[in-house]
Amino acid sequence: MYANDGFRELDRQECLRLLAKVPVGRVVYTRRALPAVLPVNFCLDHDAAVLVRTSASAELVHAIDGAVVAFEADEVDATTHSGWSVVVTGAATAVTDPAEHARLLRSGPRPWVPAPQEVFVRIAPELVTGRALVGGHTLYGVRLPH
Repeated sequence: MYANDGFRELDRQECLRLLAKVPVGRVVYTRRALPAVLPVNFCLDHDAAVLVRTSASAELVHAIDGAVVAFEADEVDATTHSGWSVVVTGAATAVTDPAEHARLLRSGPRPWVPAPQEVFVRIAPELVTGRALVGGHTLYGVRLPH
């Protein structure tokens, strides 16, 4: 990012604080050698890992278990031309430990569409980046007319 491009870089703690405020994000992964994006509800675990709860038979679980993926969430205000975007990049793994699964049933993300056999996928926060849009500014910091 350039110093005057209208964006402000966010540090890791600010990124995690913002992520904790929104219920929906997008998993970015590879499907049949092509990029794929899937919106999901999520929450952050105590170690800042992104937790997704889905059906054990979902294509997503098989596509991302053991792979490096990106997870993106944002909040945008179209009226004020402001907002933020955070990307978490890391290895995705299905939770297989029974004790961990039981803990996540109590504290993990709530399902929006319940499934008979649910699984949790954890995305490790190996790289956390974000930026905030400073509303209404051009590339050179000049305010846009309304």
